[in-house]
Amino acid sequence: MPGSAPLAWDVDRIEETVMDEERPATKSGARPRFSVVVPALDEERYLADCLLSLARQDFAGEVEIIVVDNNSTDRTAAIARSLGAVVVHEAQPGVCSARQRGSAIARGEIIVSTDADTTFDRAWLSRIDRVLEQHPSCVAVGGPCRFTAGPWWATIYPRLLFGAVALVHRVTGHVFYVTATNIAFRRNAWPGYDTQMTQGGDELDLLRRLRRRGRVVFDRHNPTFTSPRRLRQGLAYNLVVTFFFYYLLAYWLNRLAGRQVLGTAPAFRRETRRRPITSWLGRLLFASTAFVLGVVMFRTGLYVIGLV
Repeated sequence: MPGSAPLAWDVDRIEETVMDEERPATKSGARPRFSVVVPALDEERYLADCLLSLARQDFAGEVEIIVVDNNSTDRTAAIARSLGAVVVHEAQPGVCSARQRGSAIARGEIIVSTDADTTFDRAWLSRIDRVLEQHPSCVAVGGPCRFTAGPWWATIYPRLLFGAVALVHRVTGHVFYVTATNIAFRRNAWPGYDTQMTQGGDELDLLRRLRRRGRVVFDRHNPTFTSPRRLRQGLAYNLVVTFFFYYLLAYWLNRLAGRQVLGTAPAFRRETRRRPITSWLGRLLFASTAFVLGVVMFRTGLYVIGLV
């Protein structure tokens, strides 16, 4: 990382079987400022870009990069080691278990959650650091994500969603959604992940738990850039299968049951291109979902400011 202190990577001293005890201090005798936790399952196509993007950060402090190998069968772990990351293994399938594992062994003052198919501009960590310094009483800071390519609605969807998050935050101070690709929290405020959760557990449930510990802020000007591979399955698939079934329905059922009733959505590890849905049905689904989300966001805002 040009112009910065060495990253807190010392792979020779770390074994994959490391337990959840206190990690040793860095060579400078201090904890790193950041620990970036990257869960990974068969991510050999994307992980190198993610780690190189982190290595190019202009943040001048120490950064620990932890890749949690969640039972990969490809070269994911080898790639992570070759690029200097700390690699640990989590045998329990699921993104919440992987994030729990990585966060539990993290040594940084600030734990940052992101994904293996995500990249960042050079000032990403510096902006997170600046926001946390500006808001010393807050427990976490989130930001938007953008898709690097994809169908026509891949640009509209995140702008609508995170635009609404930013608006509600500005008006009420309340953050109602964070993306797991772009959330940083203070280690001493971390509430842990519910490992019975699947999709939504590392976003909605983590946010709910963090808000119990203190204020969460949102920086709309500090995005991450993530792969649109799941979006390639088409608009109808993403609305019905990914969003309604595996995200909303699974989140609430698993939370209410206190155990995993619905599992994880099918993984897509390649940019499988399907013919984009341009029919009236696809557009109707998109418009209907946007309307429902708008109503929910509006009522959330009214609830927060005490009008309902």
